[in-house]
Amino acid sequence: MTDLYRRKWTRRDLARYIGSIDQVAGIKPLEAADGVERGGRVFEVWTGSGLSFNILADRALDISACQYKGMSLAWRSSVGDAHPTYYDPSGLAWLRSFQGGLLVTCGLDTFGRPNQDGEEQYGLHGRVSNTPAREVNYSGTWVGDEYRLEVCGEVRQTRVFGENLVMRRRISTAMGSNRIRVEDVVTNEGFSSNRHMILYHVNSGFPLLSEKARLKFEVLDTMPSDQASRQGIKDWMVFQPPTPGYLEQNFIHVPVPDEKGWAMAELENPELKLGLRLSFDTSTLPYLNEWKMMGEGLYVLGIEPINCIANKDNSPAHEQKLLPFLEAGESRSYALEIEIIEYP
Repeated sequence: MTDLYRRKWTRRDLARYIGSIDQVAGIKPLEAADGVERGGRVFEVWTGSGLSFNILADRALDISACQYKGMSLAWRSSVGDAHPTYYDPSGLAWLRSFQGGLLVTCGLDTFGRPNQDGEEQYGLHGRVSNTPAREVNYSGTWVGDEYRLEVCGEVRQTRVFGENLVMRRRISTAMGSNRIRVEDVVTNEGFSSNRHMILYHVNSGFPLLSEKARLKFEVLDTMPSDQASRQGIKDWMVFQPPTPGYLEQNFIHVPVPDEKGWAMAELENPELKLGLRLSFDTSTLPYLNEWKMMGEGLYVLGIEPINCIANKDNSPAHEQKLLPFLEAGESRSYALEIEIIEYP
């Protein structure tokens, strides 16, 4: 049965009311036509519950715009959904193609600040979010009385004489659902071991994020990343109004998992009676980075599951014993869910 419009529906009952399933829920492939976004492939997804979101096929199948009942859930940058041809890998230039949005994937061999490992130079947050997916497919399928929506594809980060890392991604939801599930399998298809770092940059913004909002997250430990973060560590769970000259803060949290090994962080706005809940599998994502940026026009909370903290102090990667690797042929799986919560 599908919960929709305050009623439970079977497939047959719903079919009696509609001419086409996309009257209620669906996926539509589109192509951006203007500015730096021109040429980018987009999948528009809507579930009928009020949840809708855009998946960028040419940006690693990341999720950009996301709304619930007409209300934006994600912070969007001034850049827009830039086509990957505008990507500059040097230093901090990743920020020139950082669109914000609900989900930006960082990796697959580095995230965090620019750094160097031997002769290899790594720019901010890695290359994967500016890499187009291939073998992309989408589907809307009835499974019994549940209508499932899914977008899948493969993102390959590779070069001659270098890494050959492949991320196979599936993003799924269902008719009537308020939940988005992201499942990734990253495989080293090269013939030697390769460093592997991944960060899921989940960006919430106005109106869900405000001085009324609170971040509910059970932690074992919290580590500030710099002096500004150390000064703000007591208030990592509360938020200020947009503040001139605000210095960004980053906190690395060690989460408390449940009996299934999953952790949950929830941004709750009691004024709106709405929340965003992020759940993730701590067996492969054992930490969460919180990016707290309360600036004017840069008013954003990043809730970011990560697979390591090896790059937190910007020391040379080869000196960091916590840096994870994938051996030749080895795969690692990641899973997270983003759910919209309405409070009574």
